[in-house]
Amino acid sequence: MASMVPKVELGSQGLVVSAQGLGCMGMSGIYGLPKPEPDMIKLIHDAIDSGVTFLDTSDVYGPHTNEILVGKALKGVREKVQIATKFGIQWMDEKREARGDPEYVRSACEGSLKRLDIDCIDLYYIHRIDIRVPIEVTMGELKKLVEEGKVKYVGLSEASAATIRRAHAVHPITAVQNEWSLWSRDLEDEIVPTCRELGIGIVPYSPIGRGFLAAGSSLAENLVEGDFRKSMPRFQNVDHNKTVFEQVNEMATRKGCTAAQLALAWVHHQGTDVVPIPGTTKLENLKQNIGALSVKLTPEELAELESFASSESVKGERHAYMNSTWINSETPPLSSWRGNLEVV
Repeated sequence: MASMVPKVELGSQGLVVSAQGLGCMGMSGIYGLPKPEPDMIKLIHDAIDSGVTFLDTSDVYGPHTNEILVGKALKGVREKVQIATKFGIQWMDEKREARGDPEYVRSACEGSLKRLDIDCIDLYYIHRIDIRVPIEVTMGELKKLVEEGKVKYVGLSEASAATIRRAHAVHPITAVQNEWSLWSRDLEDEIVPTCRELGIGIVPYSPIGRGFLAAGSSLAENLVEGDFRKSMPRFQNVDHNKTVFEQVNEMATRKGCTAAQLALAWVHHQGTDVVPIPGTTKLENLKQNIGALSVKLTPEELAELESFASSESVKGERHAYMNSTWINSETPPLSSWRGNLEVV
């Protein structure tokens, strides 16, 4: 496939990435069983050949197996790609726990470097905010990792505006990754303006509504056992929410594109500082997602799309773990830190 995805600067610290990235999470389970490794390595190579060079993973995907997969795919093409990975979510006794203490930050980084088999992580995100640890403490260790050459740029995921400001004051934040799609717009009031004020790039995850805006109720009704989406409130309200997809799909037919392309194009139209990372395990979907970059929308069409997925018309929270999203990411003041997780 010929290169067709342009490069853009993400944030204001110098990181240049493809205008659309590739979320690799689903290759290693989460949405059902892991996919065959050779097929996924080929898919990653096809993405890179198409100009999609911004690859997104995390140590918690698998856990660990997704970074190993991406690491294998990087052999011989490392200089062509920008690797983003994340730390900060641990599964402890089958419960999710955020960790942001310095020892954990460092050990997580060393682990990711080893699994990816690289010397330096291009963009290293705090995946979820540990609300027991002042954000300045977590950022302080990340700053050291940058100074040591193990990390180039630092990002945050699901962080509130106040947390972003505090983090950025310690070391410049290059990107904030949050869920953003036609039907997940809770970041627009505070987080997007804060990022723009500070010169921070925005990386929307799940820009096609975890696939719902591509296939609607047929996707939701055919989720396999073990698919994380089964636990998501919106996927448990399919009868109500299918109308959103049906309206998007009808408009896509008029536009001569797919519903997924239309939903993804809406995200791209939110600004030049916005770089979505749709995930896929299929070559056909990868090609479709790249095609979304060519879908042009007028202000009237954008408004029409937004009317389909207003907060009143969508039933259910956007995430199964809303308590660990940006709405609950305020950390204690730095003065409270005593060097361990028992903050006083």
